[in-house]
Amino acid sequence: MDELDQARLGGAPPRSDSLRLPEGVGLTAVGVALARARESARDDRLFDDPYAEAFVDAVGDETVAGMKVFGSYIALRTALFDDYLLAAARGGCTQVVILAAGLDTRALRLDWPGETRVFEIDLPDVLAFKYDVLGEAAEAAGHRRTVVPADLREDWGAALTGAGFSAQAPTAWLAEGLLPYLTDADNDRLVDRVGDLSAPGSRLGIEVVNPTTTYRGDVSGFKRMQSSIGAPWRSTQPDPSGWLIRHGWRPADAPTMEELHRRYGREAFLDERTGTGAGGLVTAVRGG
Repeated sequence: MDELDQARLGGAPPRSDSLRLPEGVGLTAVGVALARARESARDDRLFDDPYAEAFVDAVGDETVAGMKVFGSYIALRTALFDDYLLAAARGGCTQVVILAAGLDTRALRLDWPGETRVFEIDLPDVLAFKYDVLGEAAEAAGHRRTVVPADLREDWGAALTGAGFSAQAPTAWLAEGLLPYLTDADNDRLVDRVGDLSAPGSRLGIEVVNPTTTYRGDVSGFKRMQSSIGAPWRSTQPDPSGWLIRHGWRPADAPTMEELHRRYGREAFLDERTGTGAGGLVTAVRGG
């Protein structure tokens, strides 16, 4: 990041008539950015996201104050999927597709192999807000980053291939902060579409809400909070690995919440409500 980018991102970003606060699920992306910014400020940070604070400055952290309860979890989720995507890219997945990319900055902040292309799919208004905030900094990824405005409940595959994606090349997919906001039927269609577009050796990372272990069956408080910002959870998945297997994916990494905390040295953040069974974060591989 050069000095111009640092100057733009160091304080409040420039505002324009097109800078609009995301709504609903789009607003949750600001809450996730807040968590990434707070983690990046820690001495023992798990990652460094120099862009996250700009999104928070654009709207004010008070707009997503209720999401602070997810802060430590989001930090762990980010670290896990950072590691997953980089390992996949270094292992031969030359394409990365981030579904419902929101305000994800991995295309800019991760050390990708030179041939990697990162496709970001999301609704047009979310992508527009992201570009308005990042401005010239968003162009730092050059040819590596391709944005694809599309609704994931519709025929987004055509938009993705039209943007240069090849279904014949191994791909690392990420569905982070997405599946709980879709219905079970929408999730089935989505993962089947991902499978149709995946060459052998492709990989998939997902996040679901597993109520039987993550919150010991009680997600009512979190559901109320999500609904209060216009982003209600529409599905949970008590068996994420089994669900992926039924859709043609072989689970590769499915840490329990306890294992996830211990992996990244955050045992102190384990919540008493956290169960010991399968967590909601799973990565998997597509067979030949």
